[in-house]
Amino acid sequence: MNAEETIRQQLVNNPVILYMKGVPAKPECGFSAKAVAVLQASGIPYAYVNVLLNPFIREKLPKISHWPTYPQLFVAGELVGGADIVEEMGKNGSLQALLEKAAVQQAEA
Repeated sequence: MNAEETIRQQLVNNPVILYMKGVPAKPECGFSAKAVAVLQASGIPYAYVNVLLNPFIREKLPKISHWPTYPQLFVAGELVGGADIVEEMGKNGSLQALLEKAAVQQAEA
């Protein structure tokens, strides 16, 4: 499986997935740390991929998502955005609603 196939499979298999630098317990950049904090506050489970340990994914994902930087949050296979967008959506409540909808859809599947 090539990098693009791997990414597409991850997006199908994980209703909420964060492509980040580091891991949630130890983010390796401030932007990834910000996104993790918002996701953890939501209480909704999410998957993650450490792009620092997956250089092929790190290189290929921006071509698929049309988003040049990390982190990148996907919900139901769609790009939500990076750290600033995730943080803003966390503050205004729209992210929680999106995450809850994805969790319900996963439970029903």
